[in-house]
Amino acid sequence: MSATSDQTSPEPTPTGPATGDDSTSPAPAPSPPAKIPAGLGPVPPPPAPADAAKPAAPAGPTRTTAPGAAPRTAGTADAPDSAITPDILGEPWLARRIPVTESPTKAPGADHAVLVYQREAAGRASRPRHSRAVLYLHGRSDYFFQSHLAQAYLDAGYEFYALDLRSCGRAGVGHASPHDVRDLRVHDEEISEALRIIRSEHGHDVVVLNGHSTGGLQAAIWAADHPGTVDAVVLNSPWLDLRGSALVRSYGSALVDLISRWDPERVISEPGSGAEDNYGAALHRRWRGEWDWDLALKPAPSFPVRAGFLAGIRRLQREVHHGLGIRVPILVCCSTVSNGAKASLEEAQRSDVVLDVEQIIDRSQYLGDDVTVRQIPEGVHDLALSGPLARAEYLQAVMHWLDNRLH
Repeated sequence: MSATSDQTSPEPTPTGPATGDDSTSPAPAPSPPAKIPAGLGPVPPPPAPADAAKPAAPAGPTRTTAPGAAPRTAGTADAPDSAITPDILGEPWLARRIPVTESPTKAPGADHAVLVYQREAAGRASRPRHSRAVLYLHGRSDYFFQSHLAQAYLDAGYEFYALDLRSCGRAGVGHASPHDVRDLRVHDEEISEALRIIRSEHGHDVVVLNGHSTGGLQAAIWAADHPGTVDAVVLNSPWLDLRGSALVRSYGSALVDLISRWDPERVISEPGSGAEDNYGAALHRRWRGEWDWDLALKPAPSFPVRAGFLAGIRRLQREVHHGLGIRVPILVCCSTVSNGAKASLEEAQRSDVVLDVEQIIDRSQYLGDDVTVRQIPEGVHDLALSGPLARAEYLQAVMHWLDNRLH
């Protein structure tokens, strides 16, 4: 297994920020945390803004329009109109509810996922608008709102689909414990259905799987488990290993696994328990960033990390280390610099303060035989939310790689 490094830097062009609903709905109250080695917690909270007492100004929905797009009936032969509704991003985005089989042991209480795409994705007269497509998988405590990412793919000739997985994002609204998924393979059902819709209903013949962070781990596991279902994999800062010392990764993981067996819902680190990081503050407009995502769907601090979830993540990360043997081309993108809990806001806006980029690079070699690693100077954890120059470089790097690998 080998990984190649692509250090070519295309000339970047700035792109504008996406916007979304700005909600302050609080995350569910966590249970008492267990005492485990430091470093196993989720992304810590941003510092409280100076004007916290003032109500935030409402933000309008993100709108990405397709030139010449005309409205058409939302439903299809396989999906009733009631299953497809206007999305929270506004026109031309639609949200399609995907029912899933409930799994009390793997994703308690979750009964559906949500596939998001543009109204004209299926085209007309049984011909898709674009023959190629990309399916995007979000990270933990996250959801799809990056419409500029979708536009970059659309401009490159790829229809864009995003899947809010069961209990997550749009599919986690009203859920008692969002993102409480104890085995990522439970998502196979909705990923399989999303790919069926993309290929069979909408007629796309080439599909790229694009995953960010936990979604990057999810995408890698899917591609390894289901050869032939996607044509390439693009990973944005994938969570391929647990950040922390060897002690945390070994003994800490063993303790988490033990806790998960008798109390999988146990919160192992309470978000906001310490001022350890400022990722949200560096990116969200409410604090110091340029983005307006919905804080009810992607809160700051993030949803609690529970023992069952992290134990499941560690099992899959060990699989990565043993080698996945993915048979399609893989692009792994990450920042050039990692920073930790004490990073300033300025540092947090031009580095990865969530994962260790050296770990990402090291683990990438175990994904398959055709891996390209591309580092983005001044990129943040979600490279699509980086500053304008780094964001443009990331998007150009992805499209250039796809153009070269998928002829």
